[in-house]
Amino acid sequence: MTTTTADKLQNVDLDSLESQVKDMYTKVAEKPHEEYHFEMGRGLTERLGYMTEDLDRIPAEAIDSFAGVGYYFHLAMLKPGETVVDLGSGSGTDAFVAALKVGGEGKVIGIDMTDAQLTKASSLRDRDGFANVEYRKSYIEDLPIEDVSVDTVISNGVINLSPDKPAVFREIARILKPGGRLAIADIVTQSQLPETVSCNADLWAACIGGAMQIDEYCAAIEAAGLAVTTTQANDKYGFISDNAMGATEKWGVHSISLLAVKKG
Repeated sequence: MTTTTADKLQNVDLDSLESQVKDMYTKVAEKPHEEYHFEMGRGLTERLGYMTEDLDRIPAEAIDSFAGVGYYFHLAMLKPGETVVDLGSGSGTDAFVAALKVGGEGKVIGIDMTDAQLTKASSLRDRDGFANVEYRKSYIEDLPIEDVSVDTVISNGVINLSPDKPAVFREIARILKPGGRLAIADIVTQSQLPETVSCNADLWAACIGGAMQIDEYCAAIEAAGLAVTTTQANDKYGFISDNAMGATEKWGVHSISLLAVKKG
């Protein structure tokens, strides 16, 4: 019998996991030029496909702490006036880019659980006058957003960190309007990770241990009431530490961008 990610979750120390993730991304916000398992910064954004004209119009300090894993705005097709929710908004790079695309009549709500990230993103928003961006502290498994009120949900390299991904996808389906879009980049695997990896909080915080097998990941999205319409491999993204690169080789850990549409 195949062991699913949900089965393995029973053996994960959730308190330790949350502490490790918060610690990691506090450092990402406050010390973006330190060494991590993953690349960060403007060079990464440009290689992944972010438009120079967008990057030039958002706070450079947010880009310094960018730790995303792919580009999906070409899939999201954000329109002026739309309401967008960014799950795991971090220091704000994607939320600010989304704000440019939805314009003054639109709204972007960034969700994050890490105080340092929220403080940095909010300060940059106020400094640079992004009046259509709001940041809220919350877990992505329990969103402080009204039912059927959002046009598009975006997320970059964050859902893999959740210990309950099906709950995240159910929340996304709850807040999206019928026909609303989910456009994300995330880390997935080709094969099931062994428990020595999936139950290791350090590796989970590094965007490896929590990665779900791609078929299981898409099935969880579909089960929540969304139809996956596009998946693309992000060949320009790669981990940089020896441990992370080893996981890539052994279990096919890699980045994808994905578009799904709410049914009904």
